[in-house]
Amino acid sequence: MKYKNPESILVVIYCSLTRNFLMLQRQDDATFWQSVTGSMEEGEEPIQTALREVKEETGIDILQSDLSLKDLHTTVEFEIFPQFKYRYAPNVNINKEHWFCLDLPYQIKPILTEHLSYQWSPYIQAINMTPSWNNRQALQLVQQSILSKFHTV
Repeated sequence: MKYKNPESILVVIYCSLTRNFLMLQRQDDATFWQSVTGSMEEGEEPIQTALREVKEETGIDILQSDLSLKDLHTTVEFEIFPQFKYRYAPNVNINKEHWFCLDLPYQIKPILTEHLSYQWSPYIQAINMTPSWNNRQALQLVQQSILSKFHTV
């Protein structure tokens, strides 16, 4: 079995028109909703992983669509959820995650290949949907960034 690399990305996808966040329902745990996530492959930089994972998980080709992927310049380490530990090498307990944000001009219907379902959700609902503290913090960071744009003179 090939183990997952314990270094990954998280991409918060936000729609500026509706002010909703895209949340995805995992196939391997239907109670688990999250933003786009994925492990870095050997030789990949975080930005490359983010571009690849967004395309794989939603069908959005950021470069071809001339969209802007924002690096949030935030990296966190977290303990891997018990239900996902089997995917990592023995004794690997911590994952390092790099955060990004993709602001879309309108809500899209994602092409799901790795998830059961999707939902465009207001901030509070998105926060309440994910059991992941790091995903909640990433959503909060993006929400604060959005609010600060509206409060600048």
